[in-house]
Amino acid sequence: MERISKINYYLDIAQTVAERSTCLRKAFGAIIVKNDTIVSTGYNGAPRGRKNCCDLGWCLREEMNIPRGERYELCRSVHAEANAIIAAPRDQMLGATLYMTCIMPGDRSLVPGTNSCMMCKKQIINAGIETVIIRDTPTEYRIVPVEDWITEDDSLSGKFGY
Repeated sequence: MERISKINYYLDIAQTVAERSTCLRKAFGAIIVKNDTIVSTGYNGAPRGRKNCCDLGWCLREEMNIPRGERYELCRSVHAEANAIIAAPRDQMLGATLYMTCIMPGDRSLVPGTNSCMMCKKQIINAGIETVIIRDTPTEYRIVPVEDWITEDDSLSGKFGY
């Protein structure tokens, strides 16, 4: 029997977490891992106590035809990465790895080429997370050293995430 790689094991867990997402556009799942232990998980959805888009049956950004990567202040959701960071103690995030997966809410197909948005990148940097691993296919992924987001400051160039 061939064992799944450790990275794909954690990405599979992040993908399962994404299935809890309440977003109608894209479902993200994130987990933070340190020393081979899952520290926290997060998926995108409305703040606790507020109605989710899936319960309302509509998305304001979708209705306004807002392109991805723009006008996040109109989104009801807290992003998966932010929710995972909120749920984790700071000392457990220092030097940790964040694993992230994005799926389509309808058919649960993987969405390749996703990335953290500008807001989440800043939160990941401040949390002290060292590496982000993003799934593109069931077996392929990208490993992003967070240091790259610091040295290649996309907030100065106009390049934005998602």
